[in-house]
Amino acid sequence: MLSCPPLRTQLVASCSAVREGGFLGEIRIMALILNILSPRRLGRLIANTRVRHHSSLTTELINNMDKKATWDRFYTENSKATNFKNFEWFFGFDAIREFILPMLHSQHNSDALHVLDMGCGTSALGPCIYRYSPWPVQVTCADISAIAVRLMQEHTETKALQPQNTSSKLDFLELDCTHLHKHFGSESLDLILDKGTIDALLRSREGGAKASQVLKQCLKVLRDSGSLLQFSDEDPDARMLWLEKEGQELGRMVANVGVQEVGELRGVTYYCYQVTAHPVAQ
Repeated sequence: MLSCPPLRTQLVASCSAVREGGFLGEIRIMALILNILSPRRLGRLIANTRVRHHSSLTTELINNMDKKATWDRFYTENSKATNFKNFEWFFGFDAIREFILPMLHSQHNSDALHVLDMGCGTSALGPCIYRYSPWPVQVTCADISAIAVRLMQEHTETKALQPQNTSSKLDFLELDCTHLHKHFGSESLDLILDKGTIDALLRSREGGAKASQVLKQCLKVLRDSGSLLQFSDEDPDARMLWLEKEGQELGRMVANVGVQEVGELRGVTYYCYQVTAHPVAQ
């Protein structure tokens, strides 16, 4: 059993943070909601809670995390801060580097591996892979919000990040991840990282179909034996079932699905779901 305070206690505590911290308080609420709620529990919260939301932005995020306008507004507000700071959903690179770097090592060949941070927001995940991978990588950080992309480009240029491998490259791209195949083409990526993107779609009122579409797009653009690493707090009993169901084509599995526990953070257990593409026999 998770050793965390009751859900209502955590929400009330975070609502008080809004009064104290303005937008930073709202950020804390959203991080808390994404960190502690499975899609099922979030649905119940939206339907039943009597806790008043303290701003339209918080309500918009809870209801419309599948909408571009929501994230443009989110990052516009975030950009008003005096000093830029990477915002991490769930956790940062250090918490999962032991999952990512061995994956790069296992796939390493003479060419640079193409890595996509899908729905990057203003996370430092992609830049950290670029910076710390001893093997050549081509890292693309993609987000539906042009504002998030601009903020990351500006921040990276200011920091003048240097890669451990001089052949590595880092790019930022405005992209709706339901259109991955249109942009990248078939079998073009070696590794896709999803830290909260499909979770956000599944937890929005109208995002279920988009989540399914994004997963299918990932399978189209992954090379044979390429993998999607999906980090989530959702219980394997639910997420594995969803991944296996959506990872089918005409009733045949087109991917292998596995799971490892990442660990516990702030009383929440996180998992790494690995979806590995494989060719469908003709």
